[in-house]
Amino acid sequence: MTNIILLFSSLASGYFLGSLNSAVIVGKLYGKDIRSCGSRSAGLTNTLRVLGKTAAVFVLVGDVLKGIIACFIGLIFFEVYFYTGEAQDSLSLLVAGLGAVIGHNWPLFFKFRGGKGALTAVSVLFMVDWILALLCIAFFILIVAMTRYVSLGTISATGLIPVVSFISVFGHTFYFNIFACLMAAIIIIKHRENIQRLLSGTENKLVF
Repeated sequence: MTNIILLFSSLASGYFLGSLNSAVIVGKLYGKDIRSCGSRSAGLTNTLRVLGKTAAVFVLVGDVLKGIIACFIGLIFFEVYFYTGEAQDSLSLLVAGLGAVIGHNWPLFFKFRGGKGALTAVSVLFMVDWILALLCIAFFILIVAMTRYVSLGTISATGLIPVVSFISVFGHTFYFNIFACLMAAIIIIKHRENIQRLLSGTENKLVF
């Protein structure tokens, strides 16, 4: 029972933190609802296109920080968990990180209309496996450099996470593999409109 309460607390803490959607908050400071502008996505790319570089930097920092802070909250719960002698791994960290991504995508404070979770997800991934995170970022950069489609780079890099996660050389736990699959599924589902536009050839390209 204690384990369930700790895990639920980790998930709830991550979710509420993730619900502080940086793009929506920054957009409001600029007098705009980012969800009604451009691609209507409450994320970094749309903020860059609509509000400019300075606003995008604030969104970048905000989305990354909340993923990191959520993981630290999970670690605090893990310490409590650990000293009861019942912890097998940092499951509470994974749950808190996943909660942050869910909160970002479906924020309680903004009528459940959020972003797509990529930035928050990569910050969480850095906290749990920085090698896998760097690998995914490198793959993302490669795809975007070749195609100039940020969405395609994000989808491709996200799909790489569970594939690499299941490779035994990385030594991931069963819980991590489940976390990787859930996180990838959430992000790819949120990109379903981008996938449709990519298939129809109407997706916006990144202009350098």
